Amino acid sequence: MSDTPSVSLYLVPTPIGNLKDITLRSLEVLRSVDIILAEDTRTSGILLKHLEISRPLQSYHIFNEHKAVEKLVERMRKGEVFALVSDAGTPAISDPGFLLVREVLANGLEVQCLPGPTAFVPALVNSGLPNDRFVFEGFLPHKKGRKTRIDSLLQETRTMIFYESPHRLMKTLEQLAEAFGEDRQAAVSRELTKLHEENVRGTLSELISYYESHLLKGELVLLVAGKPEKKETREEKQERKQARWKSED
Repeated sequence: MSDTPSVSLYLVPTPIGNLKDITLRSLEVLRSVDIILAEDTRTSGILLKHLEISRPLQSYHIFNEHKAVEKLVERMRKGEVFALVSDAGTPAISDPGFLLVREVLANGLEVQCLPGPTAFVPALVNSGLPNDRFVFEGFLPHKKGRKTRIDSLLQETRTMIFYESPHRLMKTLEQLAEAFGEDRQAAVSRELTKLHEENVRGTLSELISYYESHLLKGELVLLVAGKPEKKETREEKQERKQARWKSED
């Protein structure tokens, strides 16, 4: 008999555009669980119908998650198995899911997150910006705390990843250009995996000019290069060595 604990909650990524990106394991899990928790049951219902999956759907979103968590965990303790999906991509990444995962784990139950679609990974890889180290910032605050968040990133040397909506992109580009400098390299990925996918690369100033005359639609990922790390000059290296020698003496 296996000692592996049974899973009570699966987090199942769903396609961000191209429906062929659903994985075989995701299909298997969605067909086997008792209940599928969906951010929007209408959106998920269309996907499940396309995939020919017929399982009970229950709404789970940002407006009801605090109230729903306790009852859902109690049902899991009684043996029901759930899958959580968002409208697109991986649940809990800028979408509801964290509170439920935390509570399920706190009750000694098992959680598994399946690998699969998420928007920021392909956007990062095809941006041409350094991707060995990066920081995911998600959505910036809409109003209060927005400037504070941007200012906190002034010394960030890693590539920064943001999610943004079409009607706020220009404002964000202008604020980042003011904070980081107009010549900072950046990229915008739009409608990833869809028919009209677009990837635009350049400085923040060039991106601002481009989007002044190009209509914006669809989901966006904005990537901004980190602050260039200062390279040590030959004189600075020598001074550092001399200081080290003096300290050793």
